[in-house]
Amino acid sequence: MEHAGTDRLKKALLLLSVGGLLGGLALYLAGRADLASTVWFVGVTPVLAALVVEILRSLRQGEVGLDIVAALSMTAALAFGETLAAAVVAVMYSGGTFLESFAEGRARREMHDLLSRVPRTATRHKNGGLEDVPLDEIAPGDRLLIRQGDVVPVDGTIASDAAFLDTAALTGESLPARLSQGAEAMSGSTNAGAPFDLTATRLAAESTYAGIVRLVEEAQHSKAPMARLADRWSLGFLLVTVTIAFAAWWFTGDPIRAVAVLVVATPCPLILAVPVALVAGLSRAAHFGVLVKGAGPLEAMARIRTLILDKTGTLTDGRPQIVSIETLGDITETELLRLAAALDQASKHPVAQAVVAAAKQRDLVLPVPTEVEEIPGEGVLGRVEGQAVIVGGNGFVAERSGLGANAQPALSAGAVMVAVAVDGQMVGHLVMADPLREGTREMLAGLRREGISRILLATGDRPDVAERVTEGLGLDGLRAGLTPDQKVLLVLSERKNGPVMMVGDGVNDAPALAAADVGVAMGARGAAASAEAADVVLLVDRVDRLGPGIEIARRARRIAVESVIAGIGLSVAGMIAAAFGYLTPVQGALLQEVIDVAVILNALRALRIMPHGTS
Repeated sequence: MEHAGTDRLKKALLLLSVGGLLGGLALYLAGRADLASTVWFVGVTPVLAALVVEILRSLRQGEVGLDIVAALSMTAALAFGETLAAAVVAVMYSGGTFLESFAEGRARREMHDLLSRVPRTATRHKNGGLEDVPLDEIAPGDRLLIRQGDVVPVDGTIASDAAFLDTAALTGESLPARLSQGAEAMSGSTNAGAPFDLTATRLAAESTYAGIVRLVEEAQHSKAPMARLADRWSLGFLLVTVTIAFAAWWFTGDPIRAVAVLVVATPCPLILAVPVALVAGLSRAAHFGVLVKGAGPLEAMARIRTLILDKTGTLTDGRPQIVSIETLGDITETELLRLAAALDQASKHPVAQAVVAAAKQRDLVLPVPTEVEEIPGEGVLGRVEGQAVIVGGNGFVAERSGLGANAQPALSAGAVMVAVAVDGQMVGHLVMADPLREGTREMLAGLRREGISRILLATGDRPDVAERVTEGLGLDGLRAGLTPDQKVLLVLSERKNGPVMMVGDGVNDAPALAAADVGVAMGARGAAASAEAADVVLLVDRVDRLGPGIEIARRARRIAVESVIAGIGLSVAGMIAAAFGYLTPVQGALLQEVIDVAVILNALRALRIMPHGTS
């Protein structure tokens, strides 16, 4: 409401100033110069009054802005009878602020689209029927009907045979994805196919889309360090403007020269170009599934020189999968998997859960294990259908079975081996792997092209596993077996080489994400703690989105700097010309209007940034 009221005020001031300028021109052409001067004066007054109020508010907050230049130019023009020049400046200033609102609104369109899609209700199955309920009444386990075109209201799993979901608004993916029964569906996706049922796994307030909306709202109220730097530059620019104006008056004795200098000075290159370009960059990054929590982190992303990556869930998918089953003796692969999965039902270890998931994918019926004993980090023992089953590391299983060393399959990079023994006999191995994400090598090469000079891996995993997984990636360093506080120390120590970006997805990564200059969380499946601590959230579960995000940040910052340099350079040149008498106050005001429009249009180029390798 406050934002809408401000927009209405800016529009009203623009209409008053334009009306005063045009009305005065009509009277002047009709030969009523005296009355024209009065109309111009009346048109300027409300704009000047609103400007003075804004300046006083800023001064109370300890901020000195370039609005003072506009106020000085209008006041001086009115004081020395240059009412037409004052009217042009009033139109220039009110038009500039209105154009700023329009430009920022245009730049934020992607984020507004994201917010406007928030569903209010959901359709829930109940007692054989359907009911529409508010989102806050949905509980985990509820079965929801998602009609064609509906936005998925909460995180959940597909309960129907299949679903087609469009995630373009969240991730930038142009084509809908087909999800099979049991697959995870992210809230905020749109049903692009036939109606399907969804089993809720989270409350609406805890779901992915709700978190994204909160992050977007935070981003919209941020202010970039570069924009704050522009505020500091404004004091210097103000001093330069007043000095040139005073010198022109002092050496020529003509106060109109000083008025012309003040009129041609502009606040727009500094106070408009930076926020417009960076907000446009925020919008563009969101389009590609990279949610930056504000203009500050976006500006920081543009300066990153060192990248630290977590392994599990970041460089790798974080979901171990069975890549082969090696049997010993007469047991079949299916029977070996069935017995191992039946026992692993009693464990919450990720590897055990992956074994159970693999068995269920094959529609195997798993009996309930008994006499279960789990040795953390080693394995599980128990009985399945009366048979003594042991599942775990090869050495653990051999020791518990009373067997000697047993041969095991050769392991590829990133693979782990799960041994299985039944009734004191080793019956085989499940070979599991958490491989590198597809396109990791290309992604790292692209980041180096973007100016990242150091890329390191920081993981809590064992050194041998980390080395196998990252073999051939050309990393500048590998730190394995790290605790959360050691990851923080690594981030802080790497700052000597320049600004540091940390990428992770787990709760243990949250402290390091907060300590980094820019923390990036894998938001699609990452822990809530890491998403809250991070400055950037990848809305799609793909680390290769880092490249486009950094490229957008750098190009948006470059556009902002170009706009500032060009705008200030042209303004200073215009002030010098006015000081030497080559520009009248009216001509100076018109020239500055052209500069202002050019600067804003240049800043909006950030909306058209197209990262390499995207379309």
